[in-house]
Amino acid sequence: MSQAAPTSPLTLRPSTDADLPAIQAIYAQAVLEGTGTFETEVPAVEEMGRRRAEVLSRQLPWLVAERDGQILGYAYANYFRPRLAYRFCVEDSIYLAPAAQGQGVGRLLLAELIARCEAAGARQMLAVIGDAANAGSIGVHTALGFEHTGVLKSAGWKFGRWLDVVLMQRTLSVGDTTAPE
Repeated sequence: MSQAAPTSPLTLRPSTDADLPAIQAIYAQAVLEGTGTFETEVPAVEEMGRRRAEVLSRQLPWLVAERDGQILGYAYANYFRPRLAYRFCVEDSIYLAPAAQGQGVGRLLLAELIARCEAAGARQMLAVIGDAANAGSIGVHTALGFEHTGVLKSAGWKFGRWLDVVLMQRTLSVGDTTAPE
């Protein structure tokens, strides 16, 4: 039986503290059942709040997708690495509730994330995709202009098997054609 198309509009907006329980629940499912994250222990809501606060302190976006008061997914960007020289290179993260997968929610979140990161002055965005078999994530990144830049072979061990990491990259704004301001 096919699922009926949603009739209510999808809202993309900055996350709030009130969204943290829903964000944590989405991520918990990804940790416990998925290979998109190599995390193996579910972080508490407080830890997710700490992570969100770090992202926001860097003037970077943490977005949610909401329909009918329900959080269907979230996306954020953070510095690729903590050293200051990496501050113009961000890594994206996108997680969806299972009911929202395959409906274009991830693509909309990523497109909005790209726009907001460009506005924040980022010059490169990286996707560090857990599991080379993660066709959904690879597909949405490819559709939005990311290019394959490499594979880290057998970089993670989860669910009794080795998993590769796919690296993808997209230039933002003027990229490396000018010095940052």
